[in-house]
Amino acid sequence: MATAIKDTESAMGVGKGFNIPDPASVDRLEGKVSDVEWQQRVDLAATYRLCAMHAWTDLVFTHISARLPDEDGEERFLINPYGVMFDEMTASSLVKIDLEGNIKQDTPYFINPAGFTIHSAVHGAREDAGCVIHVHTPYGIAVSVQKAGLRRYTQFSMQVHDDLAYHDYEGIALDLDERERLIADMGDKSLLMLRNHGTLTLGPNCPIAFLRMYFLENACKTQILAQAAGSEDKLHEEDEAMGNRVYQQGATAFVPGLGDNLIWPGLMRKLNRTNPGYDH
Repeated sequence: MATAIKDTESAMGVGKGFNIPDPASVDRLEGKVSDVEWQQRVDLAATYRLCAMHAWTDLVFTHISARLPDEDGEERFLINPYGVMFDEMTASSLVKIDLEGNIKQDTPYFINPAGFTIHSAVHGAREDAGCVIHVHTPYGIAVSVQKAGLRRYTQFSMQVHDDLAYHDYEGIALDLDERERLIADMGDKSLLMLRNHGTLTLGPNCPIAFLRMYFLENACKTQILAQAAGSEDKLHEEDEAMGNRVYQQGATAFVPGLGDNLIWPGLMRKLNRTNPGYDH
């Protein structure tokens, strides 16, 4: 069975003493990488901090990635280093890797093999996956264990329900063998419920992937709250026709140039007020 990284212990930093530098102290990469890469780094670092702001973190054990322009015909993307919390992520501390899990820059950091497995699968298969967000939240996981999955209880859920797929649990995602099954299950959907595990969204850019996760996580949270307040026979679920109508009504929010401009400028102002420094 193939593993995500040939030398997992090396990738995890075993033998390196886990000497993890403060991300604010690493050399700033602005001007040392292309303008396109730098902007992607800034947006991705901001997305990490926004996920922390919304309490969508599991210490350092989930991942957000962003695709970079190909270099010499090779696909590359950015992912978080181990040892750096989401609320302290910086543009310069993000790690550039290829689809084989090889680090493609000088960096004092190492990466998580499970993050490589899931994110390389999605980026490798989906041209529209400019950004991929995967989180482990209590509400998302609580819905992921339910046989019926996400229900059409709320407007939140109906805005994403028809774009949501499911992938059965196969253990911690360290095996490359799982990638083919994950992609087959995801199909052409933009949201994925990883059974017994967590949630995942993609988008052409960080703002749209974040907006999709906002709706999905709130759909899961409100479902659990509603179920806690009453038995199934006391809950009202909208039918498929209404769910489809709401999904179509809300679809324009995920169109590049619209959805990202609705939320991203305000989110950046809020982040600059409350947790600046992501653009180091």
